[in-house]
Amino acid sequence: MSTDKRKVQEINAGSMADIAFLLLIFFLVATTMNTDTGLMRMLPPMPPENQTQEEIKVKERNLFLVLINGSGQIMAGQPGKQENIDLAQLKDRAKDFILNPMDDPELPEKEEKEIDLPDGGKWVYPVSSGVISLQTTRDTGYQSYIKVQNELARAFNEVRESVSQQKFGAAFADLTKEQNEAVTKAVPLKISEAEPKNIKK
Repeated sequence: MSTDKRKVQEINAGSMADIAFLLLIFFLVATTMNTDTGLMRMLPPMPPENQTQEEIKVKERNLFLVLINGSGQIMAGQPGKQENIDLAQLKDRAKDFILNPMDDPELPEKEEKEIDLPDGGKWVYPVSSGVISLQTTRDTGYQSYIKVQNELARAFNEVRESVSQQKFGAAFADLTKEQNEAVTKAVPLKISEAEPKNIKK
């Protein structure tokens, strides 16, 4: 009795590599990647090796404490006057502290400083002595920290925007390099993550 010994046709696998490559491209294009968020900060230059580190001393009226705990709760205010606030309130509280529009003796001092202008003139502006001190606990979440930093940066940016409009009649982002430097000197970004030592008024 004869058996059927017909050859089984081989599957042409030549196009499988092309299909796999196309699938790989599809997944690379369609997949969303998590992007790390960060903070744009201009760091000061490294001090000389032989320079001793001195304690930062700030008067209580010039200090605004922002504390974030492990649960993401925020306490903000001047030393001894901190209270629980929402993240949405932080920017406005920081702006009031920076500006001290009513020259409240309980809020930061202002120092009249001469600032060079692009046209060679001088601009006298009352620069705030206020420092915002951001403090965290070991279990503070990174997202909470970033959100608070962003709100504090927004406070300084909005103050700079206002000063820019008043002085140069233009948005801060549209200023020339020299004008930008003048406004930055008038409203320096003072966010400290060290714990300044308090001095009684």
